[in-house]
Amino acid sequence: MRQFIVLGHEAPTAPDFSLSDLAGGAGRLDVLCRCVNAGLFLSHGIREDSRVHLVLNDEYTVRFDGATAKRLYPNERAVASRVQGALESTADAIGHQPAEVSPGVELYRMDFASTLETVARDGTVVELHEDGEPLAEAEPAENPIFVLSDHHDFTDTEAAVLAETAARRLSVGPAVLHADQTMTVVHNWLDTAGYTDY
Repeated sequence: MRQFIVLGHEAPTAPDFSLSDLAGGAGRLDVLCRCVNAGLFLSHGIREDSRVHLVLNDEYTVRFDGATAKRLYPNERAVASRVQGALESTADAIGHQPAEVSPGVELYRMDFASTLETVARDGTVVELHEDGEPLAEAEPAENPIFVLSDHHDFTDTEAAVLAETAARRLSVGPAVLHADQTMTVVHNWLDTAGYTDY
C-alpha cells in the first residue's frame, strides 16, 4: 500500500462552493483534485494499492481509497463533487468515525496531526520536500506514506509534527514541481522499484 497525505491550506470546509470556480472561490481545490487524480488513476485504470488523504484547512480529512472507489472519474470537477458531498456529510462524522460519502470516499473530522498519527500506524512516513535527499539515491520503503503540501509551504507547526513523525525527507528533483506532478514522479519511482525495474 502507498498513501499520500496532501495538505490544503485554503481548502473549503463547507460545501457552498462552486464547482465552476475551483481555482478561486473554492480555495485552490483544483490543486487537491489533481492530487487525487495523480494518486489514484492510471491511463486506463485505478491504482487499487493507493490512498489519498486530503486535509482540508486542518479541520477535515477526505480519504480516497483506490481499492474500493466506484464511479470516480479522473477529472477535477468529478473529484471536487465528491469533496463537496463529503462536506455535506460533516454531521455524520463523529469523533474519528468517518462519514461514508460514496464507495471509497470517507470524511473524517480530523486535523493534520490526527490524520498523520492514524495513517502512520500503517507504514513509513516520508516527507516530500525540495530540500530532501534525492529520490534516486533512496530505497523505497515498505508501505510508504508520503506527506506533501499544496501550493503553500508547510507551516512551522506542520513542519514540527513532520519532524517528529517522518522517517525521512525526500526530494523528487532540482526543480520545484506542482504537488500532483510530484506524486506522479513518486509513483514512477515506486513502480520501478527505485528506478531499477522496467
